[in-house]
Amino acid sequence: MALKRAVLFNLWGGVLTTRPPQSFLAYEKSLGLPSDFISKALAAEGADNALVLAEKGKLTLQQMQIKLEESCKKEACAQGLTLPAEFSPARLFEVVRGADFHRPILEAAAALRHQGIATGVLANLWVDDTPDRHRTAQILSVLEGHFDFVLRSCITGVRVPESAMFDQAVEKLGLTLQQVVWLDAEKESVDAAVGLGMTGVLLQDMTSALDQLKTHTGVEVQSPKEGVPIACKPDDVSHGFVTIKPGVRIHYVEMGEGPAILLCHGFPESWFSWRYQIPALADAGFRVLAPDMKGYGDSTAPEDIAEYSQENICQDIVTFMDKLGIPQVTLIGHDWGGALVWNLAQCHPERVRAVASLNTPLFPVDPNTDPLERIKAVPIFDYQIYFQEPGIAEAELEKDLARTFKIFFYGSDEESKRPPISTAKVRERGGLFVGLPEEIPRSSHLTEDALNYYVQEYRKNGFRGPLNWYRNVEANWRWMCSRPRAKLLMPALMVTAGKDPVLLPVFARGMENMIPNLSRGHIEECGHWTQMERPAELNRILLGWLKETHQKASVAVTPKL
Repeated sequence: MALKRAVLFNLWGGVLTTRPPQSFLAYEKSLGLPSDFISKALAAEGADNALVLAEKGKLTLQQMQIKLEESCKKEACAQGLTLPAEFSPARLFEVVRGADFHRPILEAAAALRHQGIATGVLANLWVDDTPDRHRTAQILSVLEGHFDFVLRSCITGVRVPESAMFDQAVEKLGLTLQQVVWLDAEKESVDAAVGLGMTGVLLQDMTSALDQLKTHTGVEVQSPKEGVPIACKPDDVSHGFVTIKPGVRIHYVEMGEGPAILLCHGFPESWFSWRYQIPALADAGFRVLAPDMKGYGDSTAPEDIAEYSQENICQDIVTFMDKLGIPQVTLIGHDWGGALVWNLAQCHPERVRAVASLNTPLFPVDPNTDPLERIKAVPIFDYQIYFQEPGIAEAELEKDLARTFKIFFYGSDEESKRPPISTAKVRERGGLFVGLPEEIPRSSHLTEDALNYYVQEYRKNGFRGPLNWYRNVEANWRWMCSRPRAKLLMPALMVTAGKDPVLLPVFARGMENMIPNLSRGHIEECGHWTQMERPAELNRILLGWLKETHQKASVAVTPKL
């Protein structure tokens, strides 16, 4: 059997989790109308019914809703019914457009494209001119970002399962019908595609359907790690720069539209460390901004250590927001980025809508204890003392960048396969990597492409800027002691990882004393690199919290005092 070269998906029931007839049934049930009432009203109008005309681009959605209401009134009269006062075609199509995406299908499309298999979506869709057209726009935006092309019936003038719709798609691909797979949850359209010579996959059970895609294309479309989400690539996202002050600019990546979310990475990472979160948050209706923090990647890396104090970096973020015209953001940080977002929330609370940290708790500031002595009292923080002297750690970490990132980026499930890095007794050993073998296997969580990207980014400025974040211990302490430390009343989230060897979950105990509106998430089988080791679980935690937080945006948050 020759392997297929393209896969086409139906929008309704293929890419989205429901079909209009299913939404019609749910709406009818909610109003106490007979099942299939709306479908019968449409069928009574024949081939020129309101839905068909809209899907062929002969009516806009608003015009279709008016015509549909007339059809439903006629059908009600024919059945001797009275339409409920709350019956509304506008509300009906809110239900239709409320379908979620089949995440496994989006992930399958990403896997297919990565292996050179073309993908497309055929969509029986209308021109949406309603006040609620944002949802249709969001659907189209997600489709354009995940598939090679989208054919909309309102543009082509033909619908699925008409043969002309399939013919246009195949012509666009430059292939024959026999080289293409069609996936749909509607048997009628699968039969139509098969009748034309295509290979059909009926989506009844997701696992079976994906297995069939693998058989027909030769591509493993189900990740061996269940639920690994789509990762964006550097070439697939929009890049920008913001000049913070003369000689200093911040590089950032942006995706999506909606309430602003700022993702702040830690050491030794980059914007790319959020590659699994950026598409998921953007698809959920947020404007996601992921900067290279100062000293990293394509952002400026000043020599002066003081440039990397928390006071200066917090002000950099505020200026970054000002230059982009963003009055408030939801902050999400990891590692050093976690420390940064807590400091921003405490020192610039008016600019922070909500705040979340991965792994890094809010450490209380003790004005009576020398900060370096406090670090020295925790053996696993010895690496931070090792990092203090400029040039020493740089030489070790920059000696072999590929080896450095292989050592850093490993999963908590891999310690039996490779020696873990130890952050204790680093000065006694004479270096962070002393005692580790020269050849380090690459983590299963770090693809070869991702490793190459980190190496490429750190060749630009090395490790001096990232390490300078550690060299402001006393300056940070003095600044934080000088600031008022009131309770944080904005919504907050703390995500701990059970296997993090440095930022232990126990450090996050008691944070409710300073953060009354604190929510918590915990991933037990996860190490320090939360975003890439357990991306699906993390995304579920973040999206659940974000949706709840932003649904409450119009209501004042009451402190749980």
